[in-house]
Amino acid sequence: GRLEAVTQQMGYHPQYLDSFLKTQHYLMHMDGPLPFDCRHYIAIMAAARHQCRYLVNLHVLQFLRAGGDPQWLRGLEFIPPKLRNLNEINKILAHRPWLITKEHIEKLLKISEWSWSLAELVHAVVLLAHCHALASFVFGCGCEQDEGLGGRGSLKPLSLGNQCFCETTAGNSCSQELLRINRKRSLDSCMELDSLRERMQRIHVETEGRDEMRLLQQDREEGEGHGAEVGVQGGNSYGIPGWLSPFADTDGEVTGATNLACYMQDPDFGYQDFARRDEDQTQVFRVQDYSWEDHGFSLVNRLYSDIGHLLDEKFRMVDGLQSSAMAKRQGCEPSVFKRGIWNYIHCMFGIRYDDYDYAEVNQLLERMLKVYIKTVTCYPEKTNSEMFDRFWKQFKHSEKVHVNLLILEARMQAELLYALQAITQYMI
Repeated sequence: GRLEAVTQQMGYHPQYLDSFLKTQHYLMHMDGPLPFDCRHYIAIMAAARHQCRYLVNLHVLQFLRAGGDPQWLRGLEFIPPKLRNLNEINKILAHRPWLITKEHIEKLLKISEWSWSLAELVHAVVLLAHCHALASFVFGCGCEQDEGLGGRGSLKPLSLGNQCFCETTAGNSCSQELLRINRKRSLDSCMELDSLRERMQRIHVETEGRDEMRLLQQDREEGEGHGAEVGVQGGNSYGIPGWLSPFADTDGEVTGATNLACYMQDPDFGYQDFARRDEDQTQVFRVQDYSWEDHGFSLVNRLYSDIGHLLDEKFRMVDGLQSSAMAKRQGCEPSVFKRGIWNYIHCMFGIRYDDYDYAEVNQLLERMLKVYIKTVTCYPEKTNSEMFDRFWKQFKHSEKVHVNLLILEARMQAELLYALQAITQYMI
């Protein structure tokens, strides 16, 4: 019944948390173009690009609960070619989204046995961008670590009995309970966390029992057809083969995948600083020519019903969060300060606003904050607890979480803009 770590951190801003949970639940569990097991496998592929064991383990568990083939968890060589073909766009979106072209889109949509539909591809792109950005948040707030520093709290390994945070909006009971308590006290209270754990345990105990019974039944049925193979490889009380590293512990806890390389190709491909190019090369992305509000929203909402509204609400929600304390310390208005962070993140991905004076970024953001933002945004796996503790020592933990929420949403929107623009160019 432990309160999931991402929810703990986002809980400092309960209105945003509610919007995030609704979007996550819709992406993973509601009607959509992609099968449920494929959604979680795509999330595994996305999280692996940043070596985010925390998210990989969460979605491995959900992949199996959705009836996914355990063989797929051996790596990309064991998945259908259609899903494996998504690897290239996953790699580019995660590290250098400005390289996405309509040719990448055309390659996935071409008529063949393994082609994607436009609706499926839009769903996949949103999932990839969502999980890349969420990996930044996970590393930025210390959710990846077993023991947090600087007030982040101790994070224990995920138990097989726990639900992924993307399920906590089922019936909206958990989300509303968390929001109600958040309005009274801060989430860093130990007594409050104990109370939340007990409440969430009571709320989920029946659902979890049914899920585990279904998983056991599934494994028994699969074991009848593949018993010899499982017997050779070894297994555990859940019927999961022993080679499945995230479930290797005999006490039933997810300990962390020992090798994430099997979920990605070209592991050395990473972020490189975006710079102005010659006319025949990659150009700066100008929001005046293609924006979320005027172009991306309508396209994604047309091909994947309602997700546009949920994403738009989330973008607006993070922009509307109170940040008066942060802005006051910098001697500016809250909107000016948040826009400086947002535009700095987009600038690192080659996205520019013609109506913005980028000299403001250096005036508003001190060096340590810029280093932290760039690391969490571009190569989050390099983030460490010292970086989190050093930037803005005088700021509250909730204010640091707010910065990480801005990173999450700005990065996600940047990836979506490039991908959706390429899809638009293909459709023209």
